[in-house]
Amino acid sequence: MGMKKISLCIGDEIDRALTVRAAEQGVVKAELIRSILGTAVVSSARIRPKAVGLVKGGQPSIARDVDVYLKATGFGDSLPLRE
Repeated sequence: MGMKKISLCIGDEIDRALTVRAAEQGVVKAELIRSILGTAVVSSARIRPKAVGLVKGGQPSIARDVDVYLKATGFGDSLPLRE
């Protein structure tokens, strides 16, 4: 996997929090930031339904197979908890 170097300005409070978290996890700050950004990008890229409902002429399978539909779209998946 290739890497590209970027510059990022962050506040002192965030920098301190990153330093502490990186030390807790035993990684360098850059690796922690890559991990956090990767998780955020992957989580936001999921396709999530805007609405699920019954409409005349709609897809009856959605109502019948709602659990399958919701699982396929990632609806209700938990995001990592923040401390």
